[in-house]
Amino acid sequence: MSRKAEVLKAAAGLVDAFAHNDTPRYFACFSEDATFVFHTLAQPLLSRAAYQAVWQQWQAEGFAVLDCRSSNGHVSLQGDVAIFIHDVATHLRVAGEEQHLNERETIVFRHQDGRWLACHEHLSA
Repeated sequence: MSRKAEVLKAAAGLVDAFAHNDTPRYFACFSEDATFVFHTLAQPLLSRAAYQAVWQQWQAEGFAVLDCRSSNGHVSLQGDVAIFIHDVATHLRVAGEEQHLNERETIVFRHQDGRWLACHEHLSA
């Protein structure tokens, strides 16, 4: 499998885990030192643990992912780093209300321990 195909497979696995609200599998797609920038939060999250804490709080407040679809994906390989950009259409339930979001996302992957792990995610409106 080519490196580009490996990155696309890693990205598809991350999106699938998110789409199925599979918390353990979703967070296993990120390195521990991953950083996150979400347009919905006032400040960046500077570790996977920080994001997990926010995720748990969201879920306690009624957050659930109902579906997520990726389109227009593009991979740029930069040695042991890959930049994946795509459009995401997400269907969520937040505090009992359903939302449909169309956003653009950049995920930076780093080849680590024989696999591609996301080390940065930036979600834009």
